[in-house]
Amino acid sequence: MQKVVIFAFRGDPMCFIHVLLNALDLAEQGMEGKIVLEGEATKLLPELLKPQSFLHPLWQEARQKGLVEGVCLACSTKMGTRELAEKEGLPLLNEMKGHPSMGRFMAEGYQVLIL
Repeated sequence: MQKVVIFAFRGDPMCFIHVLLNALDLAEQGMEGKIVLEGEATKLLPELLKPQSFLHPLWQEARQKGLVEGVCLACSTKMGTRELAEKEGLPLLNEMKGHPSMGRFMAEGYQVLIL
């Protein structure tokens, strides 16, 4: 099975919707797709949780399907969303000096995409 992890760095909702759409599409095609929120993307957490947000239904679907691997500890701390990530039960990834390691995913056979 092909495995892909999408590292979302941009805090632009119109960019992040494509992260969600692609991860869900990978899953629908029988591939493994994971999402890691990094950089400015961590500031999107409050928007993702608002039921009226256009991102919310896709975010909920991705969460329900286990596609969200986690959130960068350092960046969510800097962007002020760490507590919200913890409250939502999102893993805080920090294996690389406070940030998620792309190398770990590569060692586990994932192709890394950066959006």
